[in-house]
Amino acid sequence: MTAIAVSASISTGRGQLVNLRQRALLIAKFRVLWVLAGFSLIAMIAVIKLVWTGFGQDGPDSQSYADALLPPRGEIVDRNGQSLARLLPTYALWFNTTAVGDGPALIKSPEEVAAALIAIFPDENYDRLLGMLKSGQSGYLRRRIMPEDANRVLALGEPALQFPRENERYYPQGSLAAFVLGYVDAAGQGQLGMEQVLNDRLSNPALRGAPIMLSMDSRVQGALEDELGRAIRESNANGGGGIVMDADTGEVLALASLPTFDPNRPQIYDEAGRKLMRNVMTSEIYELGSVFKPITVASAIEAGTITDLARRYPAGSEREVGGHVVHDHKDFGASLNVPEALIHSSNIVLAQVGDELGGERLNLTLRSLGFDAKPYIELPARGQPNYPREWSRVTTTTVAYGHGIEITPMHLAAAYAAMVNGGVWRPATLMKLQPGQAPAGRRVWKASTSARMRQLLRLIANVGTGRSANAAGFRVGGKTGTAEVADQFGYHKDRVVTTFASAFPMDHPRYVVLATLVEPKATTATSGQRTAAYNAAPVVGRLVPRIGPLLGIMPDDSRDIDITDLAPLVANGDGE
Repeated sequence: MTAIAVSASISTGRGQLVNLRQRALLIAKFRVLWVLAGFSLIAMIAVIKLVWTGFGQDGPDSQSYADALLPPRGEIVDRNGQSLARLLPTYALWFNTTAVGDGPALIKSPEEVAAALIAIFPDENYDRLLGMLKSGQSGYLRRRIMPEDANRVLALGEPALQFPRENERYYPQGSLAAFVLGYVDAAGQGQLGMEQVLNDRLSNPALRGAPIMLSMDSRVQGALEDELGRAIRESNANGGGGIVMDADTGEVLALASLPTFDPNRPQIYDEAGRKLMRNVMTSEIYELGSVFKPITVASAIEAGTITDLARRYPAGSEREVGGHVVHDHKDFGASLNVPEALIHSSNIVLAQVGDELGGERLNLTLRSLGFDAKPYIELPARGQPNYPREWSRVTTTTVAYGHGIEITPMHLAAAYAAMVNGGVWRPATLMKLQPGQAPAGRRVWKASTSARMRQLLRLIANVGTGRSANAAGFRVGGKTGTAEVADQFGYHKDRVVTTFASAFPMDHPRYVVLATLVEPKATTATSGQRTAAYNAAPVVGRLVPRIGPLLGIMPDDSRDIDITDLAPLVANGDGE
C-alpha cells in the first residue's frame, strides 16, 4: 500500500507540473499574439495615416508628394533653353531679437556690429544696418548671403544674428533683360515684367514643373545692351533702348532699356527719389521724327498718290505747306524727288506727300499699325500714345514727317516689320512661337508696296543718313529720325531723341533692329553731332555683324536687293 500511495503521489505531481507548463506556454502564446496584434494595429494606423495624408485631404494646406518635389516657382528660360530666372536655395541674414529673451539683443554695441557687417558685405548701407540693429525689432538684414559669409557672421558671436534657409528668386544673367523679366518681391509675387504677367502660371502646381520659354535670345540681348551702353557713354545720353524683332512672326529676340537694374536686388528709386524703372521701349512715348517718313511714303504708294518716284516736289530751306511753314535743317535745292527726300530727310517734301495723301488715309494707316492704342506686347508697362484727336490739314502735314504724334519705339518696330515683311502687321510677343503659330495679323500694305519700301530703305543705308548702319555684307536698310523733345512747355531745341529703325537682310528681311537714344549730346566721339546718323545708326552698324551669325545670317557681299532702277534718281548726299 505504501508503494502504491507513493507512486500515485508521484503521478499526481507530474500531472500538475505538466499542467503548469502548458498553462505557462499558453500564456506566452497569448502575449506574443497580443504584441503582434499591437504592432499590426500600429502599422495599420501608420499606413492609413500615410494614405490619408497623401490622397485623402482636400484642405488648403494639403500637398501631394509630387507637388512637394516641385520648386515653389517655375523657371523662365530663353528660346535656346538658357536659364533667365529660377529659384535658388540660399541663406538669409535675420536679426532675431526674440532669441535672447529679456536681455539685450546684441552682445557688442550696434555700431560695432554694423561696422563688422559692412566689412563682410561692403555693398550694404551702414546707416540702414545701424538703424535696424538699434530698433530692437526683428527683421531681415540681408536677403541672400553665401555660406562662407554666413560663417564670417557666425564668428561675430552674436546670437541674434541668424541664418534661415530660404528659396530666393535668382537671375543668373544679372541685369540682362531686366525690363523683360521684372523681379519677384519679398512676398513672392512677380513685379514689373514677365514675372508679373506669368505670375499665376509660374506658381501653379500643375504647371510650374515645366520651364516657360520666352522668345528672347540671351546672346542677342547681351550684344544689344553692350552696344547701347557704348553709344550712351559716347554721346553722353540720358538713356536709350533697342529692339531686335523677327519681322515675320513678331517674336522679340531682344528688348533693352538703359539705365537698367539688377532684378536680384531691384532698386526702384534713386537717392533723389526719381523712379529708375522706366522702360524706354514700351512705356515712354516720344515724337520720333523722320522715322515716320517711310510710313507716309508707303501709305502714299498704297493709295496711289505716288505713282512716279521720279516726280519732283518743290523744296528749299522752308516752304508753306498745308497752312503752316515747314523747315528743313538745310537747303537741299529747289526740288527733290521721293528717293532724294528720304535720303536727305526733307520735312518739306514729306509734308507735301502727306498733304496729297490726306488725313483720312494717313489716319487709317496709322490706326492699322496700332498707333492709336498701347503697344501690343505682354509687358504690363505700356505707354498710351498721344494720338491726334482731330485730323486737320496741319495735323496731317506735320504727322507726315513725324511730328505732332507721340508713340513708343515698340510701336515703330512693329510698323517697320509690317513695312518690310510683305505688308502684314502682327503684334509683338515675348513668348516663343512654334513654327506655324504666328498670328495671321492684318494687311496694311500690298506686297508690291512692301517690296518698293525695301528698296528705298536700302537706298537710305547706301547713300543717305543711314550709311553708318550699312554693315558690310548684311544688306541693312533703314531710316534715321531726330526729333526735339516736346512737353507742356513746347519744343526744346537743346534736347533731342534720336532713332534708327532698320531691317536686315533687305533682299529677304528676317529681323527688324531699332535703336533709340534719349537726349544725346554732341561729343568728340560723335564728331560733334547729336543726330541719329551719328549716334543711333552706328549702334545698328556695330550690332548687326555681332548678331547676324548667331541668327544664321552670314555676311555675303555677292547678294543684295536690286535698286538699279532707283540709283539714277539720286546722287550721293547727306541728310540729318
